[in-house]
Amino acid sequence: MNIAEKKYKKLSIQVSLTGLSFCCFDTLNNTVISFNEVHFETFHKATKIEDLFADAFRDHSELKDSYDEILIIHNNNLSTFVPEPLFDENFLGSYLQYNTKVFETDFFAFDEIPNYQMNAVYIPYVNINNFFIDQFGTFDYKHANSILVSKLLVASKNKDEKKMFVHINAGHFEIIVVQNQKLLLFNSFDYNTPEDFLYYILFTAEQLNLNPENFPLELIGNIDTESDYFKIAYKYIRNVSLIDVEDLRWNNYFSEAENRNHFILFNS
Repeated sequence: MNIAEKKYKKLSIQVSLTGLSFCCFDTLNNTVISFNEVHFETFHKATKIEDLFADAFRDHSELKDSYDEILIIHNNNLSTFVPEPLFDENFLGSYLQYNTKVFETDFFAFDEIPNYQMNAVYIPYVNINNFFIDQFGTFDYKHANSILVSKLLVASKNKDEKKMFVHINAGHFEIIVVQNQKLLLFNSFDYNTPEDFLYYILFTAEQLNLNPENFPLELIGNIDTESDYFKIAYKYIRNVSLIDVEDLRWNNYFSEAENRNHFILFNS
């Protein structure tokens, strides 16, 4: 691409079975210039997910613009992290079988996590990727948790205290525990109620000998202090807070709540 053809624009699209969110970056200034999200109402089993994506493309002209870079972010709970010494890309499925139901027909992918000697292994949405091939031809893709964990590890530099983060999604949440650029724990849990949420946090804390009176817990995603999930955590864990997104807000004009909710997308 010669310099005259360069658009200095990047498109990131985060995809799940319940919808998609996307933002456009100005790559010269590293700022988010537009953002949108599309929720799929609970769709009929006969509806193909590709049709829902096609509707979104029809309704949002930004998705059809020209970009220098396109990144597709797969957001599901079908991922895990593997230290480099234990990693063999010929056996990706075997790493996931401990926490995910794995089928012979599954397609596996991995993201290298540079600087941290590990890889994220996951199952991307192949049918959604195929839809994007038809739309864009070429694009990069990675897992949402690769972006999330990398960002939290960078932020933990020179911080010797163990810190727990919980990233909340619809139907599942991820627990990440870091200490000075080391990933001590990553796991994903399905939940329906605030009690489920609290149970898994306290259970994880107990496994790592983290005392609810001491360890800091930071919450990321679609949550605020009025949420039942925040309130139940606050009742049983002394140091609970929402993640500080002030640094992230330097690159966009969106609210604190939007930056917390779209932490992964805006960090992509």
